[in-house]
Amino acid sequence: MKEKHLLTGTEWEVCECLWEESPLTVTQIAARLTERTGWTKSTGETLVRRMADKGLLCWEQGRKAKLYYPTVAREDAVVRETRGFLQKVFGGSVGLLVNTMAEREELSREEIDQLYEVLRKLEEKGHD
Repeated sequence: MKEKHLLTGTEWEVCECLWEESPLTVTQIAARLTERTGWTKSTGETLVRRMADKGLLCWEQGRKAKLYYPTVAREDAVVRETRGFLQKVFGGSVGLLVNTMAEREELSREEIDQLYEVLRKLEEKGHD
């Protein structure tokens, strides 16, 4: 996957299917997309082929059909999407995101505890 590429909503759906289980044939992916999204079989098949052409999916020849895999790990895609969101909405500032949520009282007690835990771990590692 290109370093700067963010997945579109439809690409994310296809990748979700493959992150849950790989490899899958185009027919299997299309069937799962129909269940999840209501898209037609041909829509799912077209998306898979386009994503393979873009390098977002790779494949190997199975006994009867091509078997598809995502070319990016879910965790890497999540980080890339999160960075893109932060840059677009908060100028890249995690602090501004958290401050906005805190000021609007949008953080639950559990989320606040999770933030404290993450910050404690970073502090223990000696991050500046």
